[in-house]
Amino acid sequence: MAEVASVHILSSTFIVFSLLFSSCFLASEAVSKAGDEETHDVFGRTLDPNQMGLKKEKLSHFRFFWHDIVSGKNPSSIEVIRSPIKNSSLLLGFGLVHMFDNRLTISGDINSKLVGRAQGFYAQADMDELALLVAQNFLFLEGKYNGSTITVLGRNQILNTVRELPIVGGSGAFRFARGYIQARTYSFDLNTLDATVEYNVYVLHY
Repeated sequence: MAEVASVHILSSTFIVFSLLFSSCFLASEAVSKAGDEETHDVFGRTLDPNQMGLKKEKLSHFRFFWHDIVSGKNPSSIEVIRSPIKNSSLLLGFGLVHMFDNRLTISGDINSKLVGRAQGFYAQADMDELALLVAQNFLFLEGKYNGSTITVLGRNQILNTVRELPIVGGSGAFRFARGYIQARTYSFDLNTLDATVEYNVYVLHY
């Protein structure tokens, strides 16, 4: 009988310790989850760039041609805000805004290989000279860059031989992108106002 009682005592003790351990484990897990939730609720925190794959910054160069087609039945660039000011010497009046979805091709021929699209707008933002505010995304469609974008925002004095605009960001392969582009007019038709511009893009990215 004494042995049976000892067994019962040991069994009861084991069950009590098991219940206590389980309770502590569940409580610890609940605190851990609560801690995670608190972390997500924090407005700002410092992260380790290596954990996001940001190990070494690369410098890449891209060259392509941008085709701004305003004429014909299917233009890729359309006037969305008409300027109240008309100055024939500037071709564009102050306040004029164009929205575009232009082809980016490998050469100056619009029918050459398509490598991406330029989507955005340009606006005549200078009252004294022909200078555009340009905001556009280069959406790439080629190779490992397919679906990635580079964002450009800057001032474009389109009568200058070479214009420089800053890269302000990007997505996909170009997260945290920075750099600049150089634009050169490749061709311009005074009758249709269609233009082809050569872009050289220098971008730092991870």
